[in-house]
Amino acid sequence: MERLLVQHLSHWLGGWPATTKLDVIGSRERERPGWDGKLHPALGVSSPEGGVLSVPPQAAASVAEQYAKDRDLDFVGPMVPSMVGFPERGWFTAVYRWTTRPEVLPDAGAWVSADAPGVPDWLLPFGGEALVATDPETGEHLAGVGIKRHDAYGHELAVVTAPPARGRGLARRLVAQAARRVLDEGALPTYMHDPANLASDAVAKAASFRDLGWLAYGTTEAR
Repeated sequence: MERLLVQHLSHWLGGWPATTKLDVIGSRERERPGWDGKLHPALGVSSPEGGVLSVPPQAAASVAEQYAKDRDLDFVGPMVPSMVGFPERGWFTAVYRWTTRPEVLPDAGAWVSADAPGVPDWLLPFGGEALVATDPETGEHLAGVGIKRHDAYGHELAVVTAPPARGRGLARRLVAQAARRVLDEGALPTYMHDPANLASDAVAKAASFRDLGWLAYGTTEAR
């Protein structure tokens, strides 16, 4: 397993690798603000060999007891927000991917400050620099990548393409370009998406983020 992946998951979740099908652990990381300055009170990652669900220390025993009883995270997961003190939140499951060898694709954008004038508002929360593709004639923003800097070891990429610019291959080129930048900076590029999002699945595959059967899950923001 990649060294950076182990370092990232160990720091992000508070423990890795997994020792059972699902280790429920209490971690102070769930009480600290995440990449966006917000709390993420339950967060987990699973491989085909096992997984770790990280929750606040005071909730670990009750969540572990519930999982030991039901043995089904698909059933237990939606209960977790209430069990960690955030009943207004939902529960998500996502495909979890990473790469150390992004596909060699032509660059499609330029790095600019996420708060630069004219940059789409959705990129502002990421801070730092964002990767943006613009129309060379009009200057219109076509697509962009923001980076969720979870820790020093793992940086998650998020990509959005404006509807009129879809189907041109911009997203896959931007994701591969951003992944190269993350690797150059010494971190591991990761990528998450809803299992039903076929467009995001195609982008990930084209940029060489393979689906190895890993999942991520946790609490969403308030519904």
